[in-house]
Amino acid sequence: MNRPSRHTDNADAAPPVLSSLLHARPAQAPVTVTLLAINILVFLAMLLNGGSLWHGSTAVPLQWGANFGPATQDGQWWRLGSALFLHFGIVHLALNMWALWDVGRLIEQLFGRGRFITLYLGSGIIGNLLSLAIQGNQAVSGGASGAIFSLYGALLVFLLRERRQVDPGEFRWLFGAASAFIVLALVMGLLVPGIDNAAHLGGLVAGALWGLVLARRWTHRSPHPRATRAIAAAVLVAATTALVVNIPAPSYRLGEELRARQAISQFLQQDQRISQQWESILGQGQKDRLSFDQLAGRIDDKVTTPYQQSFEQLSELHLDAAAPSAPALEALRAYAARRTDASQAMAEGLRDRDAEKFRKALESARQAPVMMRGGASGAAEAASGPARPEAPATLGGERPAAPGR
Repeated sequence: MNRPSRHTDNADAAPPVLSSLLHARPAQAPVTVTLLAINILVFLAMLLNGGSLWHGSTAVPLQWGANFGPATQDGQWWRLGSALFLHFGIVHLALNMWALWDVGRLIEQLFGRGRFITLYLGSGIIGNLLSLAIQGNQAVSGGASGAIFSLYGALLVFLLRERRQVDPGEFRWLFGAASAFIVLALVMGLLVPGIDNAAHLGGLVAGALWGLVLARRWTHRSPHPRATRAIAAAVLVAATTALVVNIPAPSYRLGEELRARQAISQFLQQDQRISQQWESILGQGQKDRLSFDQLAGRIDDKVTTPYQQSFEQLSELHLDAAAPSAPALEALRAYAARRTDASQAMAEGLRDRDAEKFRKALESARQAPVMMRGGASGAAEAASGPARPEAPATLGGERPAAPGR
């Protein structure tokens, strides 16, 4: 089958048949086939690394490069491109790959391979920029649909520009089918939760503009694209610049959130060790008949000092209030401070031979975990790793131990 651009022999020739291009063999659309293969291989790789066959947690897609304001705007702008190849479940992948195969072969042959990949990636990235501007802090997004919408936008522009060269029946069929697909998909995005209509709209508009910028004459009777190309390029640059400038600041930075989770995890482990030391010291005091001063010294060295160091380490972390781990971090700071004060008061009670002071210190130490459970409903899971960053973490049952429990 000849490429459409070769139909330039005479003015009386019949308009090229577009419908035949929809049934092109894979060898005639290598870029489309390559994009399909990359998306499928990435999905399989995610499955082998903890991803879900169906729509599940966003943790794995986020690790692999999904678009998310606190991550993308934390210096990881490459996510605008990588998110185009990540899908949230087999249904999401299958629908997008069907649409890509259906329209991709046609657009690749109409525009050429180089223009096609520029259109696909350029529009997909702009779609993800719009998604970031509208819902960047609320959702983890990914998928090829924004880029696929751009192909439909470019197709509509092509049909309108070449309407005099296209068979009227084909024009009505292709234009109607493309328009119906766009409207149906956008309506579904309004009715079904979890569909990123911002990326769809951004990709659609960007695809139409890129379609004008990258247009080439289809036949010798086609209008010359030079006039519209400059205008479309100017609008595309202006719109992209406006998007970048007006992206809202992220509610928190993912890098800071991950560092906080690591610190929380380390503190929980350290607290278990300190609590065991504390219980061991009190038990040894009775067993080995240690003096009160000896017990106080051991509490200072093995309990008070480590808790004080842990409190200082937690206090050095700077985390935005909107970060999922912020409540847990604040509660653990208060917990570490209370345990520090309680162990210090216990040592002082031992040195002063003040039984009442010792008793109150022990009671304060035992109450600290109860206080933390009420105020830090997030410590253990926030420390557990790749939980959904857009959702507050919840305490999974792990909590610091208290002496004498």
